[in-house]
Amino acid sequence: MTTNTTEQRRALLDELTQAQRERLSHIDFKLYFLGELRRADVVGRFGTGPAAATRDIAQYREIAPENLVLDNVDKVYRPTESFVPLFDHSPQRVLTALSHGFGEGVGDSLKSMVRCEFPTALNQPKMSVLAPITRAINRGKAVKLVYTSVESGRTEREIVPIALVDIGIRWHVRAFDRRRKGFRDFVLTRMENPAVLEESPIGEEEKAEKDVQWNRIIELELVPHPSHPRPEVVMMDYDMPDGVLHVKVRAANAGYMLRMSTIDCSPDHSLEGLEYALWLKDPLALYGASNARLAPGYRDPRPDTSRGPIKAL
Repeated sequence: MTTNTTEQRRALLDELTQAQRERLSHIDFKLYFLGELRRADVVGRFGTGPAAATRDIAQYREIAPENLVLDNVDKVYRPTESFVPLFDHSPQRVLTALSHGFGEGVGDSLKSMVRCEFPTALNQPKMSVLAPITRAINRGKAVKLVYTSVESGRTEREIVPIALVDIGIRWHVRAFDRRRKGFRDFVLTRMENPAVLEESPIGEEEKAEKDVQWNRIIELELVPHPSHPRPEVVMMDYDMPDGVLHVKVRAANAGYMLRMSTIDCSPDHSLEGLEYALWLKDPLALYGASNARLAPGYRDPRPDTSRGPIKAL
């Protein structure tokens, strides 16, 4: 059995079609994360015949022969002790696949691949609301809808959505608000009867590249909270062997991310409690971010600032 080097593996993969790489990636996934592979796994995932699945497994063995061995007792392939994944598997995609299923089954038939538990989502948008919004984002169109905000109540709006944003506890839409003449965040669950405006042209000022807060990238340095009793545990949790976690985030989303992750953003790391595992080393990095005040403990450095809390749209 000849072992291919990393460079040889990459060269062999580059010669394959996208469809072939997807099938081999699935084989790699099954071996790596579930510890077993059956021909039926490939057949069921891609709808190919048994002969085609056999060829895919043979092709995988040709590229990474040291990665799998046939278990003659259970009649399945298993990863060897020297297994090295053939593909880079994104942690988020892997966890989504393991917990919700991935490409196997339709709708409610999707099931987790291993026993797992995750928080129940309390805030879910209606598909009849989501679909027009995503169509508008994809096609560069405006949307007319009824929106209920904390500040203004129930009003009719025209918005130009540019992106969906997941802030952990809810999904919202980044969009240009034609009423306010600026970019804002709109919560999906507060929308009613959205309709794509097919004949309404998009102005230059309404396009994504004109959203300064969306396009500005802020670099944050997070460190173990000085008051945390076990900083070494924090370093393990966040994979920060040098003691610093470097994060890049859009200015439009910075406050949401820092609040969701309960990061102490006070200049003197004064927030108490084990939930504050990390501290923002330089709170001035948030200066100018539209929702910086959502960050736990953040203090606006401008001495003449007398603004109240941010009002939800």
